[in-house]
Amino acid sequence: MDGGAGTDEHIKWLLARGYHVIAKGLSHFRAAKLAQQAQRWDAYDDWWLAEVPPSVDYGCPIRVFVRRRLKDDKWRHSYYLSTLQLPSKGCFLDFYHRRGGAEVEQFRQDKSGLNLATRRKQSFTGQLGYILLTDLAHNLLADFHHKALVGSRFENYGLKRIVRDLLNVPGRLVVENNQLKSVELLTLMKNSKDLIICLERYISAQ
Repeated sequence: MDGGAGTDEHIKWLLARGYHVIAKGLSHFRAAKLAQQAQRWDAYDDWWLAEVPPSVDYGCPIRVFVRRRLKDDKWRHSYYLSTLQLPSKGCFLDFYHRRGGAEVEQFRQDKSGLNLATRRKQSFTGQLGYILLTDLAHNLLADFHHKALVGSRFENYGLKRIVRDLLNVPGRLVVENNQLKSVELLTLMKNSKDLIICLERYISAQ
């Protein structure tokens, strides 16, 4: 979690439910106080990292790291918390810096594949509803990718290619007695043959 979510209440809530965390603390004032307790600073590029005792009881073992860097001839401090056991202090910051990958990729794919950035509603409730529907579509497509496309030649497809190249294949659904019996795709489309295999796998996984 980034600093915006790194309050004590948020972290305690997650830990009480058995989650592991790597989070940036919210308070720069606390970071400066924690830095005064540091016994050893290790250099990493242009910043330093030290481990200090937790200043808050989170209800379970947790490690706290303080980072400092020199900016405008002044020390700037931030602190991080983690429940993971990793071989070095530097590994914790490496893990933390990777946090944005999922966020960036999800937002980018939603904008390009689901047109999140181009569709706008006049009312607040209308826009909120559209965002919630986009989230639902994202989760359904992620489930479809996991259950149907992994192991196929479409495994590396992102949301945009799934929507554009796979779900736009013309075809029809055959329903009998309110149950889906078969899926027929236009055989002239280049992805039809392999997509049928993926759809059969997806249906059987439900």
